[in-house]
Amino acid sequence: MKKNAFFSVILILVLCIAPMMLRSQEEQEIDVEQSAEVFLEEYSDDFQEHFFEALKQKGIENFDKAVNLLLKCKQLDGDNSVIDHELAKAYYEDKKYTLGEGYAVEAMVSEPENPWYLETLVDILEKQGNSIDAIAGRIPFDNQKLKENLALTYFKRKRYDKALKVLQEVKKSTFSKDLTAKINDSIDKRNAQSVSTSFAVENSNAGAINAMQGYQLQIEGLIRTNSHAILLQESEEALETYPSQPFFYYAHGYALNKTGNSRAAIAILEAGLDYLVNDVALANKFYAELASAYTANHNTVKANMYLSKIKPGF
Repeated sequence: MKKNAFFSVILILVLCIAPMMLRSQEEQEIDVEQSAEVFLEEYSDDFQEHFFEALKQKGIENFDKAVNLLLKCKQLDGDNSVIDHELAKAYYEDKKYTLGEGYAVEAMVSEPENPWYLETLVDILEKQGNSIDAIAGRIPFDNQKLKENLALTYFKRKRYDKALKVLQEVKKSTFSKDLTAKINDSIDKRNAQSVSTSFAVENSNAGAINAMQGYQLQIEGLIRTNSHAILLQESEEALETYPSQPFFYYAHGYALNKTGNSRAAIAILEAGLDYLVNDVALANKFYAELASAYTANHNTVKANMYLSKIKPGF
């Protein structure tokens, strides 16, 4: 634990240096080497080389290389929670959420009070449509500091109901009282803003809704008639005009799948999931198209994951 805490300090320093990549990759490499000399004397040369090269590869979005290098670090130091966390983040950035979840859980087990580890775990779970409750039995969920960090995480993400629910399970303290007050104040402000703006936008929304419904009816017709080339253009135009409407993400992903661009379909469909709320029938369509796209890319693990999410009867 002491070694991991020491390593966490090093990682923070490295991440502070990382933005220099935007100015000069060569300068960053020099700074990283200097940091390693000062702070990583107790680690082997192989470990240092693999770790910092992994950070560099992750920074330029070569996630496969980053993961392979981090796995080599894990072979050299199997109990290092920082490596588990970096693996979780690399898999998350590569949209391999199931793989990332395992390492995120390992990191949390090692350091349950680490807020950065918790943030990454919540990110990964939410991308899979899950919550922390789904894996509560796999982490030290009775840890009070972990729950305080979780409540704060939800508050920062404006998930006020979830934050209040977690705070009900936390021992009363100055922290819990202050955070509860902040959450209630934020809820009051949000409600007041919603009331004040609803009258101003009511009339303008009517015309916008009619136009949006026109797009949807046209796109539904193109889907029924298998007019995939036209559908690709119309759905892209609709998505540009209404970038928060999940149906248009589905339609564009469907069109991309049908025109042989399954990789682009995956990106569009997974982005659209972020806008999907309480529409099981549309969610099933998303999952079916994602399963088809991942199958086309020979990723049966992800294909089966999305197939398992389809709820019958909708």
